[in-house]
This record gives sequence, structure tokens and C-alpha cells, in this order.
Amino acid sequence: MIKWLSALALTSVLFSCGDSESEEQQLPNNFHIEGQIKGAANQPITIEGQTDRGMVKVAETKTDASGKYFLDGNIPGMGLYAMSVGSDKKNAILLPLDQNDKVVINGDVQTFSIKSNISGTRWAKPLMRYMALFNDFSEKQMEITMKESDPGKQLELFKELQRPLLEYVKVQMNKDPGNPVNIIFVSLLMPNEQEGFAGYDTKNLELLAKMDRAFQKEHPQSPFTALVSEQIGQIQSQYESYRTATSGTEDAPEIAMMNPEGKELRLSNLKGKIVLIDFWASWCGPCRKENPNVVRLYKKYNSRGFEVFSVSLDENPEAWKQAIQKDGLIWKNHVSDLMGWRTPLVQQYGFQAIPYTVLINKEGKIIGIGLRGIQLEQKLEELLGK
Repeated sequence: MIKWLSALALTSVLFSCGDSESEEQQLPNNFHIEGQIKGAANQPITIEGQTDRGMVKVAETKTDASGKYFLDGNIPGMGLYAMSVGSDKKNAILLPLDQNDKVVINGDVQTFSIKSNISGTRWAKPLMRYMALFNDFSEKQMEITMKESDPGKQLELFKELQRPLLEYVKVQMNKDPGNPVNIIFVSLLMPNEQEGFAGYDTKNLELLAKMDRAFQKEHPQSPFTALVSEQIGQIQSQYESYRTATSGTEDAPEIAMMNPEGKELRLSNLKGKIVLIDFWASWCGPCRKENPNVVRLYKKYNSRGFEVFSVSLDENPEAWKQAIQKDGLIWKNHVSDLMGWRTPLVQQYGFQAIPYTVLINKEGKIIGIGLRGIQLEQKLEELLGK
């Protein structure tokens, strides 16, 4: 499984440091930023980029008594950089800087990270709009987190909240696929780690490919372009593998393990049923939070031909048994080899995190991977609903 793109992670190969500060300072300036930060008198302004040796300064200056500043520096090409005000690195914004950019950034030190005024470049307006939408999303997301404890409901509410932000990003990227701001936007089009390709909008792949072609044309020398292209290629390949794996043509590998009473149970004995293979463990917090939803769906669909085959990655048999009882996992199919992550099933089923689910049809063929919450219920309704 690949690691999905994240904002700063993508800059890790943008440039390598010189052997000394003096070597870096000898490079000619190729970008300029100026502006005024209210309430930030005599404060440091820093531009940093991430390398394989950690975050390094690309340029720095200091505001005057009125908060005004002028800053010049050198970057190796289009990429993602962090601009911070003062000593608190959290008081920062991400900038998709390119060579020869001349940027004006004004703001207030109290709201700099969420409400800066940016102008002078192709990416300035879309970045400000994104920041406004993202800030609104973040505030409402926090409210939901405080009010709603059910993780499944949280996820669905988060998705709905994120819709305006996601739609804006798609429209902007489609309109201007070569815009450097897309190095910030692109993470929203990636499959998330929780759901993978379950419920993934495959139109995102077309937009990612469009961005890739535009970056190859407009920013061919940027190390970021090569990295984005590689990641997009991996995602496209992974999606094809996922599509094949869930097409109903591949058999689920056999699972034959002992239940808590020491009796061997086999997955193949459940042929004729729609079966959810649920990989979990007593020590897995997200698994335990998801268990009530699995119990609810079992009660709703069991009489229609739905079964759950729970595979624990526990090593402590007592903790495993106690979790089954405490969470009310009322189905009979509980197995474990008590080998934890050393179980061969990790390789056979190809997962790296739990909870992890595999849905198989009545013939024992895989028809779903990573389904949980609403997505799992929708699939079961499609298969077993009346």
C-alpha cells in the first residue's frame, strides 16, 4: 500500500541543502515576498522547505516597527513552502511558490494562518478562497467532534461538510490544472487511509491525470512534478488492482483458525452466505468504536443471509474473549491464531491497519474491501434488501 500524498511530505525531495549557510546564501534570489503584518512589530518572517534532513530555512527577514517586511530568497523550482510569522511555527501558511514569483502578503498576526490577504501571483486568489473554505470546514468539524461520538456518523457528517471545499477544488483544478496551487489541492482527490477505494470517486483519477499532464508541460524541471507523477501512477495502478480484487472473480483466501473454545472454524463453511470478514483486536480503539455498527448490521441482516467472520489480531486470549463479551459480538464466528501482526493473514489479505474488512459473496468471492459504516450498510442493502 502506498502512502497517500500529504502537503509537506511532498516537498521532501525539492532540494538538498548546501554544506553551509554561506553556500546557500550565494545562490541568486529568484522570488520576492513583501507586505505588512499588523501586530507583528519586529518579528521574524521565515520561509522554510522540507528536505531529507528536515525543515530548512529558504529565506528570512524581520518586520519593522509597523509590521512591514521585504523578503528575497532562492528556490530550486515550483514547490510547497511554509511561511511563518514570529517564533510560533504554527502561525504559518503554506505557499506554492514558483521561481520568479513576486508576492504581496498582508494580514494580522492574530489571524495570519487562516486569513491572510495574498496577491501578485496566479495562485493567490484560489489559495485565499481555499483557506476560507478550509477554515469554515475546520471550525464546523470541531463542533461535530464535540457533539457526535459515533465515528461512523462523524465520518458521514465530515464528508457532507467537506463538500463545498471539495467541489471548489475540483472546479479550480479542472479550469487551471497547471496552477501551482494544485499541489495543496491535490491531497483532497486522493483515497483516504480509512476507506481506501471504497466509495472513491473515480472521476478524481481523470482530474489527477489532467493535472499530471499540465505539470509535465508547465513545470517540467520541478522535482515536485516528478514526485506527483509517480504518486498518481501508483494510485491509478492501485485502483486497477482494487477493481480487479472486488469484481467478484477472486476467491477469498481460506481462513482456518481456532475459536475461543479451541474449536477450528473455517471461512469456507459459510459459503452460501454474504460474509463480512472483520479483522480487529481488543487493543484497537477504532475497531472497538466500529463494533456497535457491525453488531447493528448483523442484527438487521443476519436473517436475510448475512454473517460476520471476526478475525482477531490479539495475542492475549483473555483480552480477546473479554472484548467479545464486552462489545456484545453475538455471532459465533470468532477466530484467532493469537500471533498478532505475525499472522500469515496480513500477507494473504494484504492489509496494514485495522479495522479492515473484506466482504465476500455466497460463492466465497471478494466483492468489497474496506467497507464500513454507511458504505457497508448500502452494500448489504443492495445485496440483501427487500
